[in-house]
Amino acid sequence: MKKRGLQNALGSARALLVIVQFTLSSVVCAQHDPWAADKAFLREIFNQSLADGKAYPWLRDLCYGAGHRLSGSPGAEKAVRWAKAVLDTCGLDSVWLQPVLVPRWERGAPEVVEVLGTAKRKNLRLNALALGGSVGTGGKPVVGEVIEVRSWEALDTLGAKTIAGKIVFYNRPMECRHVNTFEAYGGAVDQRVNGPSRAAKYGAIGVLVRSMGLALDDYPHTGSLRYDSAYALIPSAAISTKAAEQLSTLLAKETGVRVSMTLNCRTLPDVLSYNVIGEIRGSKEPDKVILVGGHLDSWDVGHGAHDDGAGCVQSMEVLYLLRRLGYRPRYTLRCVLFMNEENGLRGGLTYANAADEKEELHLFALESDAGGFTPRGFSFDADPEMMDYYYDQVQQFEELLRPYGLLLWRGGSGADISPLRRQKGLLAGLRPDSQRYFDFHHTAADVFEAVHPRELQLGAASMAALVYLIDKYGL
Repeated sequence: MKKRGLQNALGSARALLVIVQFTLSSVVCAQHDPWAADKAFLREIFNQSLADGKAYPWLRDLCYGAGHRLSGSPGAEKAVRWAKAVLDTCGLDSVWLQPVLVPRWERGAPEVVEVLGTAKRKNLRLNALALGGSVGTGGKPVVGEVIEVRSWEALDTLGAKTIAGKIVFYNRPMECRHVNTFEAYGGAVDQRVNGPSRAAKYGAIGVLVRSMGLALDDYPHTGSLRYDSAYALIPSAAISTKAAEQLSTLLAKETGVRVSMTLNCRTLPDVLSYNVIGEIRGSKEPDKVILVGGHLDSWDVGHGAHDDGAGCVQSMEVLYLLRRLGYRPRYTLRCVLFMNEENGLRGGLTYANAADEKEELHLFALESDAGGFTPRGFSFDADPEMMDYYYDQVQQFEELLRPYGLLLWRGGSGADISPLRRQKGLLAGLRPDSQRYFDFHHTAADVFEAVHPRELQLGAASMAALVYLIDKYGL
């Protein structure tokens, strides 16, 4: 018995020695690793977001409580009230509404776009959505022969002699060879934005646009157009990629194909809405601001879950996480939920103008407006004379962010924070995996169920991590 007791005592002593050695080793490592405290805090940020984050339940409440939220709509008004109420529960130093005068466009009754039949075939219904800001057809259909074009050069070559009195069908697909789908989008979206007026220049009576998506499906993608007041305002709609393929195939087989378009949309007078803002005041330099944000408005189909409900709740969670973890920021941390990004950018412009008037310096602004998918990193933008300097500063953080799958690169930031560029601070955008984003963008498929909770929470934690590092070390 004495021998066994001695053995147990020796075993306990050895175990204690191992613990002491491990503890001393950890202390020594910490002394030789200048990032040790930051690594530990970043781990806490991710732990908190993944285990007890609020972004996903908040997104559910936004999507089902307010629904789609086109600026000036009842849904947008509900979203403003909801966002302020939630931020009021986050223990922030202040929460307020910033008035913004926004456009109000209504879709009205569902669109009816169909290829008219012949003696050999029946009418072919095309899944369509009026483009945001389009005029309607005045309660009756616009009917005309369809002319397909795939480039501006082709449109200009056809000219008024061929186009006058007809409906132009823009059918230039997004380029599938781009790995970055936003590059593919950028190479095709000019058809939607500028196509109506460029067709009207040659006397077109209507426009159909192939949806801005890479998938072949039956979800039409809406989005803004930009009318040139020098030309007639003509009704314009997007058709699904599947419908675009069907129409193009038919045009290759037949001549004189005619389409009927009935759009019931209209533009009403501007209405008052709000940016929703919450902040934690800085403990050392409160007059310098670090901003995180997304846009609260969405298109009037689906829930606007990826675009941009995800960015809003992630931005809200950045402040929630840092407050929950007891972090005292050096600078003022501000969450801004912008109104009217989709069809006017009034929220971003109003915010930037007010910031200039108050002489607020935005050291750093981070926007999330690329969906709630798995975060891949951040892209950065700034005034050219400052960009090299800022990028050198943030590159030091890549060592800390890489374990979470996050990389840093030069590139764009976000539409709503772009007016702040003139303050010569650093701008950034969260960059999630983009491969499926344009399956949902501006469509009825952009619903709450399309967002994965873990991916959404990882994005929120990633944003909080970068904000923490820039607040602690500055630029």
